[in-house]
Formats: sequence, structure tokens, C-alpha cells
Amino acid sequence: METFTAPDYKPSTIKHVVLFRYAAEVSGARKEEVTKRFLALKDQARRSGVPYIKAIETGAQMSGERVAHGFEQAFIVTFKSEGDRNFYVGAPVVTDPFYMDAAHAAFKKFVGPLLENGTDGVLVFDFRAE
Repeated sequence: METFTAPDYKPSTIKHVVLFRYAAEVSGARKEEVTKRFLALKDQARRSGVPYIKAIETGAQMSGERVAHGFEQAFIVTFKSEGDRNFYVGAPVVTDPFYMDAAHAAFKKFVGPLLENGTDGVLVFDFRAE
């Protein structure tokens, strides 16, 4: 796990795209809280006391193409390596808590119950930016 989550493991710009589809009963205020907490990870997510996320961007779904499948909110998290992304993602990719970000793990616990049918309410897509 140490190599797999190391900051210099496979360096390149990694984009981690996250889409949320909220449960019907989630209020607008609660959705705003999700956004605020997700954006706060930019500073709260730390490795050895140092922030390692390059950027977090967000926005609400606005396409008129009618293929959003109910997803309402997008986040794009940018990392400088696959190792940083692996450390951030944590479970289920990483099994040892020593090699995962506690702030992100806490956020996942917070947001999970707010999403439609649990994992049906989230889509994650990672890619190496070219």
C-alpha cells in the first residue's frame, strides 16, 4: 500500500470526476452543505499535515440534452499523481486506514445517506488529463 499511495506513484494530472444524484427528500440547504463540505476537502485533506489536492471544481447539472440520468451535482478533483488519488479515495481501493485520507472517509460517511439508493446516487470517473 505504501507505494500505491505514495505522492510520486505514477505522476501526472489525474482528474477524479464525481456526480451526485440526491435522494428525493434531501433539501436544497442540505445540498448546499454537501457542496460546502466537499469543497472544504481541498484544505482539510492532508498527507503528513500538508494539503495535496491541486483543485476542486463544482457545478450543478445544466445540460438540456436530457441524458443526465438524474445526476444533479458534479465535482472534479485534480491530483498530481495516481498515488495522491489512491490515498484520497481510500476504501475500497485501499484497505489499510494508515494509507487513506481520514477527512475524505468522513465526508463519504456524511454524504452516503443523502444519495439516491446509496451507491446508485454516485458516479465516479477518473482519467489522466491529456
